[in-house]
Amino acid sequence: MADTATPSNLERNCLLILSVIAAGLVTYALADILTPPALALFLAIVVDSFARAITRRLKWVSSAAATPLAIVLSLLLFGGSILVIAENAASLAARMVTYTPRLNELLARGAHAVHAHNIPTMANVLAWLDPAKYLGDIAKGVQAFASNGVLILLYLGFILASRRGMERKLVSLSRTRAERQGATEVFFRIRDSVEQYLWVQTLTGLMIGAVSWLTMTLVGLDNAVFWAFLIFIAAYVPIVGGAIGILAPPLFALVQFESVWPAMIIAGVLSSTHFVVGNVILPRMQGDSLNIDPVVVLLSLAFWGAIWGVAGMFLSTPLTVITMVVCAQFEGSRWLAVILSANGTPDRLGGRKPAAGS
Repeated sequence: MADTATPSNLERNCLLILSVIAAGLVTYALADILTPPALALFLAIVVDSFARAITRRLKWVSSAAATPLAIVLSLLLFGGSILVIAENAASLAARMVTYTPRLNELLARGAHAVHAHNIPTMANVLAWLDPAKYLGDIAKGVQAFASNGVLILLYLGFILASRRGMERKLVSLSRTRAERQGATEVFFRIRDSVEQYLWVQTLTGLMIGAVSWLTMTLVGLDNAVFWAFLIFIAAYVPIVGGAIGILAPPLFALVQFESVWPAMIIAGVLSSTHFVVGNVILPRMQGDSLNIDPVVVLLSLAFWGAIWGVAGMFLSTPLTVITMVVCAQFEGSRWLAVILSANGTPDRLGGRKPAAGS
C-alpha cells in the first residue's frame, strides 16, 4: 500500500503545480476582465467590514441601514481622496516652475561629480524626455481609469445585492451539515483575515502618514498634506510602498531647500517611523492572524504586480491569504499552505481537519 500511495501523492502534487501554472496563465491573459471584479470583491469586503463596525459602534443604527451608510461614507472618502490628490498634484506641478533654477544647480553638481563635459539643464532633460509624446498615453490611462472605476462600482453594486443569494447557494452546494459548516468556516476565516489586514494596514498607514505630515510641516516642505496622503496610500502596498514613502519626500526636499539638512531630517524620521511601525507595531497588531512568510509576501507582490499591475500589488497580500486558507483545508494542497505560512502550521479553522482524500 505504501508503494501505491507514493505515486498517488506525487501525481496529485504535480497536478496541483500544473493547476497553479495554468491559473497564473489564465489570470494573466484575462487580466482586463478579472481585475475589475476582483477589486469590486475587495471593496465589498471593505464595505461589509465598515458596516459591521458601524453597527458595533453605533447601536442605534440598524443592520439594514448600516450597509447603505457604509457605501455612502466609502464613496465620500474615495471622492475626497481623489480631490486631495488632484488639487495637490496641480499645485506641485505649478511649483515645479519655481524649482527649475534649483534643479539646474543639482544637475550641474551631478555632472561635476561624474566629471561630465556637457552640463545638462532642465530644458535639455525635458527636450530629451519629450513629455508631449506621452500625453496621448496619459489621456488613455485616465480614460481607462475612469471606465474601470465605473465598471468596478457596477460590479460592487451587484455583489452587494446578491450577497444573500450567495449564502443560499453555499447552503445548497453542501450535501451535509458538516460540509456546510466547513464551507462557512472557510468563508468567515477568509473574510476575517482580509478584514484584519485592511484595518491593520489602515491604522499603521495613518500612524506613518501623521508622523510624516508633522515632520514635513515642521521642516517646511511644500505640499506636506499631499506627500503624507501618498505615504498613507502606499502603506497598502507591501515593501515597495514603504520604500516610495521614504525616498520621494527627501528627494523633493533636496530640490526645495538649499541645505541638505531638511532632506536628511525627513529621511531620518520617515525611515525610523517605517522601521518602528513595520517591525514593532505592525507584528503586534497583526499577531498570527495572517501567518504569511515575509519572503512569500515579497514574491506575491512581484507575482501579482506582474500579472495585474498596480491593482495586483494592492491585492497581493489578500489574495495570498485566500490561497493559503483554501489550500490548508485539503490534504493534497496542504503542503502549499505550509510553504506560504510563516510558522509552518497554517490554521485549520477551529480544529477542523482537512477533507480526507480531497
